[in-house]
Amino acid sequence: MSVFVFVETFDGSANAVSWEALGAAKTVADAFGTDITAVVFGKNAAAVATQAGHYGADKAIVCDDATLETYRLEPYAALLTKLVEEQSPEAVIAVSTSQARELLAASAADTNSGLVTEAIELSAGDGSITVIRPAYAGKVLSQTTVSTPTRFVTLRGRSFLPNDPDEGFSVDVTTVDAAMNEDDIAVKIESFEAEVGKVNLGDAAIIVSGGRGMANNPKDAPADAEDAEIWKAKDGYENVIQPLADTLGAAVGASRAAVDAGYIPYEHQVGQTGKNVNPDLYIAAGISGAIQHQAGMRNSKIIVAINKDGEAPIFKLARYGIVGDLYQVLPILTEELKKRLGK
Repeated sequence: MSVFVFVETFDGSANAVSWEALGAAKTVADAFGTDITAVVFGKNAAAVATQAGHYGADKAIVCDDATLETYRLEPYAALLTKLVEEQSPEAVIAVSTSQARELLAASAADTNSGLVTEAIELSAGDGSITVIRPAYAGKVLSQTTVSTPTRFVTLRGRSFLPNDPDEGFSVDVTTVDAAMNEDDIAVKIESFEAEVGKVNLGDAAIIVSGGRGMANNPKDAPADAEDAEIWKAKDGYENVIQPLADTLGAAVGASRAAVDAGYIPYEHQVGQTGKNVNPDLYIAAGISGAIQHQAGMRNSKIIVAINKDGEAPIFKLARYGIVGDLYQVLPILTEELKKRLGK
């Protein structure tokens, strides 16, 4: 009755967020007095399983069948469901990527098991797993207990620490056959197209975000600018926000107001209708802190707010707040950080 951890892969390489799931699984496995089994499907599965052993897996179940080379729900869910039915694990745990959310939901339904998503804390004992997760757009924390024979749990990214890697640790690998034949799989994948220059806010340890206040740039827009407000905001992202982000090795985020106004593309949007993020440090510059924005970033470990309005809602969330003009504060902050970081 092991604890299963689904290790997500792409093109034969593990998604590093899976190591966070192995770290969380240790709490559950210790409580139930059992071990941890990494479940790895697809290309190069055995090598990924070995890597999973370095991060805390005691065993691994792998399948390197051609039908599982790239993720498709049908063959992945069929095999995971088969393994759960055969081995009755205490839990199936994964970090809440789009792939893992879909896969665990399908397998939980197939096995009539309980599923809880977006866990930020968990504990186990007395035949159940208890999960703390954000609810009502992050305004409250909900405690949910799952007591079905197998409990499915997805974790909010960056909420759990991975185990310290131990390359000397070996993992016991079991190879299994696929559960479906190619002819029985409706979905066919023809190719992948890589996104170039896209931000990955979900994995970022530090995020510097700008909001509607980016339009208060003191620079004069050129006479040929189609829209002076948009020009000023874009100039601010490029010459004020980006230098600070580069200094800190951070991703650049934005509020919905900034995206809707055309200041910056949607992939930078943080909030209820954008990305939910959980960085170690979140710097909100010129963001008032509407509830929709708070829903996407309130679980950041440290929040720094910079806003001219001292009554802005963002200051209620922030650990550190600066009441001032972001166009005066951020350049000074960037230069000081460069000195301290030796850049």
